[in-house]
Amino acid sequence: MTTPTKPRLVLDASAQDLLFRQARTADRFTSEPVPDDTIRAVYDLVRDGPTAFNQQPLRILLLRSPESRTRLAAHLSRSNREKTLRAPLTALLAVDNQFHRKLSRLFPAFPGAADLYAENPALRERSALLNGTLQAAYFIIGIRAAGLAAGPMSGFDEDGVNREFFPSGDLSALLVVNIGRPECSGERPRGPRLSHSEVCTTL
Repeated sequence: MTTPTKPRLVLDASAQDLLFRQARTADRFTSEPVPDDTIRAVYDLVRDGPTAFNQQPLRILLLRSPESRTRLAAHLSRSNREKTLRAPLTALLAVDNQFHRKLSRLFPAFPGAADLYAENPALRERSALLNGTLQAAYFIIGIRAAGLAAGPMSGFDEDGVNREFFPSGDLSALLVVNIGRPECSGERPRGPRLSHSEVCTTL
């Protein structure tokens, strides 16, 4: 009788902890600044995450100045305002509604890809939302890989944020992410997670 092998992840345990097991969504941060080169390193890591036709619709607006975050806070839900004003850096993630204009360069294997999306605005909108959301998830993991914490938030007036920051209509707000070194005092316990058997089904 053979003994079943113990399942093993290639990623070592410390990296698993950094990215997932010990990582937490942060509401409060220290005052330590987040340098531009750190965000560049994060993006350079996660930009290789897959998107359909390599379309890469995510765009990132970094809000550093108090003035820019005050403009954003006016459109946030009440519970999200103070934490955003106090964070060392806020990233406003958006999707490029005209991402198809870059497909001839990003996906040359399919010369007709740009026309496919140009002729179908509904398909373009759904695809930008899906693939931009995938990239937003990669971005959060990249923030954790840098030893930082992310505080993603969807509680905002989308129309108001778009008018404030993306008046041309080419970009649409997707997610607000506060970034920094977490201040761990008073941290809530981690919420429960669904088990493998509750989520995964084999046919």
